[in-house]
Amino acid sequence: MRAADDMDGFEAEASTASMVSGASSPYQPTTEPVRQNRGWRGIQCDGDYVRSLPGGLKCSQVVLALLAFICIETIMECAPCEGLYFFEFVSCSAFVVTGVLLLMFSLALHERVPHINWVLTDLVNTGLSALFFFIASVILASLNHRSGAEISAAVFGFLATISYSVNTYLAFRKWKFGSGSQNMRQSSDYMRARSESRDVDCRPEIQRLDA
Repeated sequence: MRAADDMDGFEAEASTASMVSGASSPYQPTTEPVRQNRGWRGIQCDGDYVRSLPGGLKCSQVVLALLAFICIETIMECAPCEGLYFFEFVSCSAFVVTGVLLLMFSLALHERVPHINWVLTDLVNTGLSALFFFIASVILASLNHRSGAEISAAVFGFLATISYSVNTYLAFRKWKFGSGSQNMRQSSDYMRARSESRDVDCRPEIQRLDA
């Protein structure tokens, strides 16, 4: 009888010890779902960006560049043709690059490639597109033969210049604000690290252990 009581007491102690060791163990079971890297799956449209001012400007730039390219492609005769070829190159390049950026931003694909500074990339694209569209439109307007296609292409080119210029201003403000915030954060981290190091040097009770 006593042996049975001793056995029950031993099992109770073992159960208690198991519960204590399980509670103190760093490898605790968790009900938190494991996040998996979905890669390029699960792509969704970012409606907030499309409805925003930068998103609307991007859409207008793609449309204007495409219309300008279509108009310039309908011209069959030109003399001289250098201005026409330059406008064709600018409108086609702006349409492709801006279209790719629009897809990246509207589908939030840029968040999957964080090592690229997308704000600076957008600033460079909009700034260069505004400059080259303005130059190409001025050249086309001064060398055109008063045909409807050339006039329409020049008009779309100037409208694209305005759209890109506004977007350049917004992108510059966003880039400048982001750079300023990052510099302030780095400066605050540096000052905090210096303050902590100074506190350690001023407290004699803290002993430094040699490796």
